[in-house]
Amino acid sequence: MELYLKVRQACAAGMSQRQAAKEFNISRDTVAKMMMFSVPPGYRRKAEVRRPKLEPFIPIIDAWLEADRHMPRKQRHTAKRVFDRLREECGFTGGYTIIKDYIREREKRRQEVFVPLAHPPGHAQADFGEAQVRIGGIEQKAHFFVLDLPHSDACYVRAYPAAVAEAWVDGHIHAFTFFGAVPQSIVYDNDRCLVAKILPDGTRKRAELFSGFLSHYLIRDRYGRPGKGNDKGKVEGLVGYSRRNFMVPMPEFATWEAFNLWLEEQCERRQLDVLRGESDTIGARLQHDLAAMRPFPAAPFEACDQDNGRVSSQSLVRYKTNDYSVPVAFGHQDVWIRAYVDTVVIGCRGEVIARHPRCWDRDEIVFDPIHYLPLLEQKINALEQAAPLQGWDLPEEFATLRRLMEARMNRHGRREYVQVLRLLETFDLADLQVAVKQALHMGAIGFDAVKHLLLCRVERRPPRL
Repeated sequence: MELYLKVRQACAAGMSQRQAAKEFNISRDTVAKMMMFSVPPGYRRKAEVRRPKLEPFIPIIDAWLEADRHMPRKQRHTAKRVFDRLREECGFTGGYTIIKDYIREREKRRQEVFVPLAHPPGHAQADFGEAQVRIGGIEQKAHFFVLDLPHSDACYVRAYPAAVAEAWVDGHIHAFTFFGAVPQSIVYDNDRCLVAKILPDGTRKRAELFSGFLSHYLIRDRYGRPGKGNDKGKVEGLVGYSRRNFMVPMPEFATWEAFNLWLEEQCERRQLDVLRGESDTIGARLQHDLAAMRPFPAAPFEACDQDNGRVSSQSLVRYKTNDYSVPVAFGHQDVWIRAYVDTVVIGCRGEVIARHPRCWDRDEIVFDPIHYLPLLEQKINALEQAAPLQGWDLPEEFATLRRLMEARMNRHGRREYVQVLRLLETFDLADLQVAVKQALHMGAIGFDAVKHLLLCRVERRPPRL
């Protein structure tokens, strides 16, 4: 550029182009070009690029690459594979570089171009992401729900053991509680927990639980195109942001609830940030979103999956590959099931008969030992091998009581011990433990003594032994 300037200045001062060429040791054609353009114009191609060796094979290459669109991403043609096939199958004699350059240019021409979107206040986008976490000392995969308000960039994040329909709905309800309002509309992908089927006209047949949720909160649902994450790019970006900023290093918490409380704190702290291109904080812009959102309905929505089942001969009810116990009095009866994110509730007619922590493993049995005590009282010989009692962590006073009862009364002592355990059907373990400890201290080894001491403790009256 310096030489360009000197030549133009010299010619402008009266030097001829012939003299300038001689003075600066360049050709007269170069001097003429310098005088035609104020800055170097660069190389300008006058004729279209021709590839005589490649052009007859371009339709074949295009056909192969077009067919690749229906193949798995990792099973498509590379430039090297196209080159090898052209040589082996089509007699191509050109080089690899022209194949590689053509495919690169073709892919650039086919890349999608996007329209910048405006995001009015009061609307949201939702999605799920995945990350490794350590809960209760166990490393496992967390599925975290993210709800984003694109106008203000405010977000809510909540983690679950699985991204089931109940988790989708539960995440929404917690997000609405966090913001104190309900969005007018939410953009989703086509997750099977939400969309049971995409009909030929493009409309969605919603899953039953999700449809009830939308009806309850009067939310207008919108959907991105299948496989097009950019249709809800704001929340897609927020999923990555949450993983990088909230889950690095790997989170470690005692319980899921403790983890989720911490995530809420991070979402609140983020509202103090001022993002690039904005003059106000996320929290200040959130006020515009909240003003355009709807208030809560009068009654809450239950985020649970509903199912029916039948009690087996072992007093178990199957739900999602796992078996949950119910009291033996309900054996062989039809029951209803309400599965929440953290709890499975089982009922018979209008009565709740069992409540268990939800198991997210497969082919497991979840026992409540108390459910089997009436049957064990009748079939006392099964006490030693009763699976529901295996691993039941009772205070050491109970083992002492059982040993003394069996020593004094043998078989009948085991039955009385089960009768003592059956007091847990009505009373708390802490109260029963105190009563057992008092009975051992007094030497009153028997069901009647333990029950009397327990009632005296509950009713706050002195014992009469």
